[in-house]
Amino acid sequence: MTEPRDAVGLGGDFGGDLGGAAGGEDGGAPISLARRLRQPRTIISILVPLVVIVVFVWLNRDTLGTVPGLIIKANPLLFLAAFAVYYVGFPLRGYRWSRLLKGTGLNVGTRDATEILFLSWLVNCVVPAKLGDVYRAYLLKINSTASLSRTFGTVFIERILDLLVIAILGLGAGFWSFRTGLPPSIQIVAILGIVVVVVLAGLLLSMRNFGRALITRLPLPRRILDLYDRFEEGVFGAVATRALPLLVVVTVLVWSTESLRLYLVVQALGFPDVELGLSGAVFVALIGSLLTAVPLSPAGLGIVEAGVVGVLTAAYGVPLPEATAIALLDRVISVFSIIVLGSITYLLSSKPRGLAAAGTSPEVGTA
Repeated sequence: MTEPRDAVGLGGDFGGDLGGAAGGEDGGAPISLARRLRQPRTIISILVPLVVIVVFVWLNRDTLGTVPGLIIKANPLLFLAAFAVYYVGFPLRGYRWSRLLKGTGLNVGTRDATEILFLSWLVNCVVPAKLGDVYRAYLLKINSTASLSRTFGTVFIERILDLLVIAILGLGAGFWSFRTGLPPSIQIVAILGIVVVVVLAGLLLSMRNFGRALITRLPLPRRILDLYDRFEEGVFGAVATRALPLLVVVTVLVWSTESLRLYLVVQALGFPDVELGLSGAVFVALIGSLLTAVPLSPAGLGIVEAGVVGVLTAAYGVPLPEATAIALLDRVISVFSIIVLGSITYLLSSKPRGLAAAGTSPEVGTA
């Protein structure tokens, strides 16, 4: 029986970054999250957007002075409904990831997958560079016999599914919302969406047909080739043809919860001069979700708020105070609540300590 791993998470260590993980299947040297938060690049990634936000608010203080009052007046029942709808998305994400893992030969229950995934979202909300995805693979590694490379493959194909569905839903919502004619700024977004779909499809086809042949031509050590093989197994083994329709349906449901959350936030605020509609909420929510992928700040801090406010004001004519209130109240649910509930989950969860790997909690295992 192996010894229990050291505690990892908010106060301890968590899995090495992608470079460390690529160095071997043991996950590389653990990284202290507290130390990561003290690193200059992490501090800068948090402080810079905060300073920009503060300066923006100060320059528009006369206009934005009403924002706190607008938020306080929000309907608490509709706000709670937005909160509940958003959190329904996590078991859906957990179920989808468990299905992807099953395709690679690893049986992980929806509850375990959801718990690990939620802890990884906590990391994404407090440190930049999407290290939560690395942490997710690390947690699975210390709680099972999973290969890190193969796990990264499942996370990669999950992100591809997300981007494809976001692009397609966003395009559909945009065209429906602006069916009388797309504004120039939205035309640019639509073109980018089409480019994303084409590029992702080309990437998958290229990897499937030429990836192994290309990488073997490079002067790489055998260990790197083995890592790539396992990564490719995770990517394509996770998505069997017969399982793809179900995965697409679940992914659509996942992003529907994101869109419905924003729609309910707008309804909770009850602005009489804001006519966003469900299609508009879908479009704006998916734009915000895409912006979280920018790895410059934790959870896209500053970038998402600016993007959402910009789309609401420029494309939908929402006044700046109302647009700001919508963006801030929405982020209370999608970021602040995860930091609070994710921290509680970490304290109560056995996953960060790798107890399953130690043989004391055989919830996660191989097929």
